[in-house]
Amino acid sequence: MEQELEEAYVMHTFGRKSVCLVRGEGMHVYDDAGNEYLDFIAGIGAVSLGHCHPAVTAALAAQAETLVHVSNYYYIERRGEVARQLSDLLNACVAENERKPWKTFFANSGAEANECAIKLARLHARKRATARAAQAAAQAVVQGGDDAAAQGGDDATVHTAVRMAEERAPRVIVTLRNGFHGRTLATLAATAQPAKQEAFQPLPGGFTAVPANDVSALEALFEAQGEEICAVMLECVQGESGVHPCTREFLQAARRLTQERGALLMCDEVQCGIFRCGTYPFGFQHFDIVPDVVTIAKGVASGMPCGMCAAHAGVADTFEPGDHGSTFGGSCLAVAATHATLSELSANAHATHIEEVGFYLRERLAALSQVAEVRGLGLMVAADLAPEAPEAPDVVARGLRAGLLLNATGPRTLRFLPPLICEKTHVDTLVEKLAA
Repeated sequence: MEQELEEAYVMHTFGRKSVCLVRGEGMHVYDDAGNEYLDFIAGIGAVSLGHCHPAVTAALAAQAETLVHVSNYYYIERRGEVARQLSDLLNACVAENERKPWKTFFANSGAEANECAIKLARLHARKRATARAAQAAAQAVVQGGDDAAAQGGDDATVHTAVRMAEERAPRVIVTLRNGFHGRTLATLAATAQPAKQEAFQPLPGGFTAVPANDVSALEALFEAQGEEICAVMLECVQGESGVHPCTREFLQAARRLTQERGALLMCDEVQCGIFRCGTYPFGFQHFDIVPDVVTIAKGVASGMPCGMCAAHAGVADTFEPGDHGSTFGGSCLAVAATHATLSELSANAHATHIEEVGFYLRERLAALSQVAEVRGLGLMVAADLAPEAPEAPDVVARGLRAGLLLNATGPRTLRFLPPLICEKTHVDTLVEKLAA
């Protein structure tokens, strides 16, 4: 019945699998016929603590009985505490005496978080350019004398300088080919994948892309267009393209070039953040860089819709009331789920567990005869299938019949994003079924 209703009344933007899932617990979900499935996609990496984790469900139930939504016109309980939790996690690899606070805008999704980052980068560049122009013009006025009769002309000079600086302010955001930042028009423009973009032209301008891990191409772009660049936005581990980590050399070059030009480095941690890569809370922390802006979503609320754009205070303060907003962002329910999720992940040595199980998953997958290559960090893993293996979408379909929830990101690539509570025994079951 549900499938028939969705076919008739829901837009066909997803090719849904032919099961109706009605219940979940930990690593498993169950369909309306009572069949059990081992989940290795976790709501596309969102169900970080597994299905119906007691801490999250209890927090949601308690909050739903108390207050569901009031909007961002008012303070609510725990939102500031969650923002502080995020700031601490973002500073986890920074020496204590060098830590600076991060400030967070609460959104509902990764695409919304990235939209916020795009606006923040362009406004930051504009304000930075106009402040410098106003200062230079005012200094020129002072050096030219303080004749009261000339004051009106002096004000006009400063105004003109500021207006010209606004027009010339850097607006270009550099992204990486095969990256993915969302499906809104702006985030789709930032997603340098022509196959995803073509049907929706014209897209917003102001984006240019370079190949991932090509330091020479990035340096050449900054040499040619450095005065026009306001930010570099990238995933340290590209997810949708099939889990491709950037190199340390490339990411550190991006950090160096943005600092030299006064541009922002923005890390899209929507998929690779919130302990997904193990060891540290965020993907960028594996590469010895500290960005200016970080976008967050998916696993941060263990399945509840929630996204964030976090920035160092000096950058975050670019925004003033009215510059950005969201009706539902940072709602009472989202904050409750996020607080429970971050508290659980931070308190119980999950990072080490994720690293160990992720290594075991990659090791077991690599031993399969029909797997050609395995990539990833922590529990963000991809396996490219050998030429003699079935195509990845066929493996996904067969896996469903065998009780596995799997995901293909291309004809030959399987992606694994299990809940972060995944155990080695779950990996063993996965690999046994894949081998069959």
